[in-house]
Amino acid sequence: MLIKTLISLLSTAITAVFISTATMSTAAAGDIPGYWTTESGKIWRNASGQCWRTQFWKEEHAIAECEGGKPAGSDMVAVSDGDMDGVADGQDSCPNSKSGVKVDARGCELDSDKDGVVDSMDRCPSTPAGVAVDAMGCELDSDKDGVVDSKDRCPGTPGGATVNAMGCELDSDKDGVVDSKDRCPGTAAGVKVGTTGCELDSDKDGIADVRDECPGTGSGQKVDAKGCEIGEVIVLKGVTFATSSDLLKGDSSRVLDEVAETLKRYPNMVVEVAGYTDNRGSASLNKALSQKRAESVARYLSAKGVSSANLKPKGYGIDSPIADNGTAAGRAKNRRVELHILQQ
Repeated sequence: MLIKTLISLLSTAITAVFISTATMSTAAAGDIPGYWTTESGKIWRNASGQCWRTQFWKEEHAIAECEGGKPAGSDMVAVSDGDMDGVADGQDSCPNSKSGVKVDARGCELDSDKDGVVDSMDRCPSTPAGVAVDAMGCELDSDKDGVVDSKDRCPGTPGGATVNAMGCELDSDKDGVVDSKDRCPGTAAGVKVGTTGCELDSDKDGIADVRDECPGTGSGQKVDAKGCEIGEVIVLKGVTFATSSDLLKGDSSRVLDEVAETLKRYPNMVVEVAGYTDNRGSASLNKALSQKRAESVARYLSAKGVSSANLKPKGYGIDSPIADNGTAAGRAKNRRVELHILQQ
C-alpha cells in the first residue's frame, strides 16, 4: 500500500513538472520577449525575486522590472541592484560599476571599440579593430614621433627627429641622407653624396668631384677653387682694367671671387699681389699704375673676406715681361696681376 502511494505521488509530481515546463515554454513566446512568463502573462521569478531569462534574451529585451527598477503599482518583487546600473546583482558580472556609466547586459562598462579600454577611460574612441593601444585607449606610438605604429613605416625613429606623415625622417634635399645625419643640407639635386650627405670628394682635397677640374690631387696638396694644385706663382687670367686706370672690368669679378674662395680656405697663406704693365709709356708712370692696380685687386679680395694682413700689394711696372711687347697680343699678356706665395 505504501509503495503504491509513493508511486502515485511521484507520478503526480512528474506530471506537474512537465505541465509547468510546457506552460513556461508556451508563455516564453508571448508578449514579453526574452523572459519566461506564466499563462497569465506575468514574468516568472526565482526565490530571490530575479526574472527568469530565456536563452533568446538580448540586451534590447531588458525591462526595468527585471533589471533593477520597480514601476508604480507593480505587484512583482524588486530585484536587488547594488551599483544601480540596471542589472540585478544576481546577474551582474561587474557588481561595482561606477555611477552613471553605461553597461552591457552583464553589468560591465561598455567598450564600444573593443580595444580593451572601457568607454569612460577611453580618450580615443573608435580605435580601429586589432590595433594595440595604451592605457588610455589610444594607438601606440612606440618611437614617440607623433605617428601611431599602425601607420609608421619607419619604426624606431631617433628621439627628436622630424618625420613625415609616414613616420620617416625628413630628407629635405632629397640626397638619400636624412636631415639628422646630413652635414651638408641643401645639396643640389642629382649630386652624388657620401654617408654624411656631403658631395663626394674622391681625392680628399676639399673640392667636390663635380667641381674638381684636377681629380687625383696628391694628399695634403694645397689646391685652388677648381681643385688644382697651387703653384708658387698664380697668374690671374681674366683680370683686366680700364685703359690707364685701376678700375676692374670684364670677367675680373668672377676670377677674383674664385681666388677669394681659395685664399679663405688657407687662412695662414700670405701672398704678394703683384701688378705689371706693358712697356708703353714711362717706366715711372707704369710702376705707379701697376701699384694702384695691385692695390685694387687686394681691396676686392679683402671685401670678399680675405684677411687684408695676408695681402701684400706691390707694383712692378714694366719689369719681368712674360711675352713680346712688340706685339699687341704680347703686350696684353704683360698687363697682368699675379699672386706670389710668400707663406703657405
